[in-house]
Amino acid sequence: MPPISTAPVRVGLIGFGYAGRTFHAPLIRATEGVALVAVASSRPSEVRTALGDVAVTDTAEALVARDDIDLIVVASPNDSHAPLALAALAAGKHVIVEKPFALSMDEARAVIVAADRADRLLAVFHNRRWDSDFLSVRAAIDRQAIGQVAHFESRFDRFRPVVRDRWRERATPGGGIWYDLGPHLIDQALQLFGLPERVEANLAILRRGGSAHDWAHAVLEYADKQVVLQASMLVAGGSARFVVHGSAGSLVKERGDQQEAQLLAGLRPGEAGWGEDHDPLVVHDGQSRHVLPVIAGDQRDFYRAVAAAIRDHAPNPVPPAQALATMAVIEAGLLSSKQRRAIALPLTPAERESFSGR
Repeated sequence: MPPISTAPVRVGLIGFGYAGRTFHAPLIRATEGVALVAVASSRPSEVRTALGDVAVTDTAEALVARDDIDLIVVASPNDSHAPLALAALAAGKHVIVEKPFALSMDEARAVIVAADRADRLLAVFHNRRWDSDFLSVRAAIDRQAIGQVAHFESRFDRFRPVVRDRWRERATPGGGIWYDLGPHLIDQALQLFGLPERVEANLAILRRGGSAHDWAHAVLEYADKQVVLQASMLVAGGSARFVVHGSAGSLVKERGDQQEAQLLAGLRPGEAGWGEDHDPLVVHDGQSRHVLPVIAGDQRDFYRAVAAAIRDHAPNPVPPAQALATMAVIEAGLLSSKQRRAIALPLTPAERESFSGR
């Protein structure tokens, strides 16, 4: 796929809800190499108030049809991700899709085939790879700060005891916590440890008045370790973001990355303090306790890498094969919770090889 030019990659954003407004628009506007040209939204006045100089279209179809856009970012409700990605690819655009990639393996595979045929970049916005907590834990594991990992526990919790009337919390296709927060947990685990042998999951509704899963517990089974993933909408505190036990000790990261909180507070990416994390990474070796430095997070690195992939043939920061593997764990988890048994990943041998880069 030839580079478009040395000019910034021109971006069209579909959706100005939580993901588009909080993450994508600020990150794109603060990243060299990409430029936000237009937004498709049913609330154009909100877009103009927030972004000012950015064009607004009423429909995704009108945005995709513009000839001044190179890259479409799909940040709409989950059930529209695959259809909109397919439409953008058919129009010859590069595509970024919010997580979850799709609602099923079949949908995800169809989008991957369309991207291959169109010879266009397809990436999924697994932005939590560039979080301070994950980067710090990954660096500690890589240098074997606690020896060989035997038990890995990752939590992504919220405290929202009152069910809100929004699509993420309804019993609609793509609704519920396993589709919302699950992809973050799953993608990070796969980046650290590769594909598990089986997935055993339990999904539940714990809040009064809830109609979609708001609690998820999953175990990814490996030959030499157990990976526990937990997400809940009823956690006000007291649970560590990461707990990892190994042959030479344990490490604990209490608090999560602060970029989302910073964005909600109005901090522009790149401003003083951006991505900084003052919560230490604590290591216990059985006799003493010491702390390791924490690496600052910067989710702009995702967009920097996308721009480099489009213009300079650099590697895709989130190759479709990796996003498909995350979808496989999601699908296995749904089936596991329904059937009350561990489920192997629904990946073909070729898809497994592609995930491993072979």
